[in-house]
Amino acid sequence: MRAEAQAHADRITESLALLRRFLDWDRALRRLDELNARVEDPTLWNDAKAAQEVMRERRRLDEAISATRAIEQELNDTAELIELAEAEGDEALADEGTANLAALAERAEGDKVKALLSGEADGNDTYLEINAGAGGTESNDWAEMLQRMYTRWAERHGYKVELIDYHAGEQAGIKSATLLLKGDNAYGYAKTESGVHRLVRISPFDSNARRQTSFASVWVYPVIDDSIDIEINDSELRIDTYRASGAGGQHINTTDSAVRITHLPTGIVVACQNQRSQHKNRAEAYNQLRARLYEHELRKREEEANAVNATKTDIGWGHQIRSYVLQPYQLVKDLRTGVTSTAPSDVLDGALDPFMAAALSQRVTGEKVVVEDVD
Repeated sequence: MRAEAQAHADRITESLALLRRFLDWDRALRRLDELNARVEDPTLWNDAKAAQEVMRERRRLDEAISATRAIEQELNDTAELIELAEAEGDEALADEGTANLAALAERAEGDKVKALLSGEADGNDTYLEINAGAGGTESNDWAEMLQRMYTRWAERHGYKVELIDYHAGEQAGIKSATLLLKGDNAYGYAKTESGVHRLVRISPFDSNARRQTSFASVWVYPVIDDSIDIEINDSELRIDTYRASGAGGQHINTTDSAVRITHLPTGIVVACQNQRSQHKNRAEAYNQLRARLYEHELRKREEEANAVNATKTDIGWGHQIRSYVLQPYQLVKDLRTGVTSTAPSDVLDGALDPFMAAALSQRVTGEKVVVEDVD
């Protein structure tokens, strides 16, 4: 088979292997048989909540297994077609088969990512919190660039974006901001972005045009609904109110309507100022706190909990997950997966899906790619 077609076939095979590994194929087939048997049980709907969970798990497994089998069959059929066309010297048919393999490779990649988004809270809306690192105006400007990047990424996926909390920098940019992203699998995708992000560029704020390195941290946690019970002891909370401020004069209030809640046992801090009512801001901050505590528990149960916790250390050297170099050359490099892009402008405009897909895959394979840092 020609080299181009073989490359597409290899991509498909790799995606299928990861899907089978993620599903634990033999166990998934047995589990689907069990769920199909339960669906046939007339007493299933005596407990509506349990029945819905059964139906949801059954649908997820059935879709993943069916998609895997369909791609495997199409791969085999198309490969045979190309080999037959090449044997008969039919270049047009071989070209058509190669194009079909290219399309199938994209489909397999999409199905792989979709299957990987099956964690406990992956389908939920998500909060995304950005904090500037040390470095004053430079880091504040970088944090605002990240805010725009994630807003553009969310818009590409058709998500609704709400600005929950905002603290402007003294000269430019932001000290911190919290976004609420609403849409299917918002948390599942965005959770891979938690960590420290590093920018290297010629400073627009330096009259000597010197090269600067800036850091900002991103933390992602899922929105949770009332069906998830998170116990919060009010005696363990410190609640502060302060005057709201916003970008370009937006949301500025003359009363202390903004609310900050600190959970003393964990040190988790959440804040909200996007409503004019202190009562509404308090309710939203409380929802954020429940979400943060839930995410805190989720991480304890994840296999890579230690690696995730490591990303919450100091915002600076040695802790970054991704480097964005704008000068002296153009490169974005993910330091966990090795994925790179030579078009930083596209990445900063929201082209993050390849980085997210690779990070999701790595959670399954557990493979750590050793990549030298970007100078």
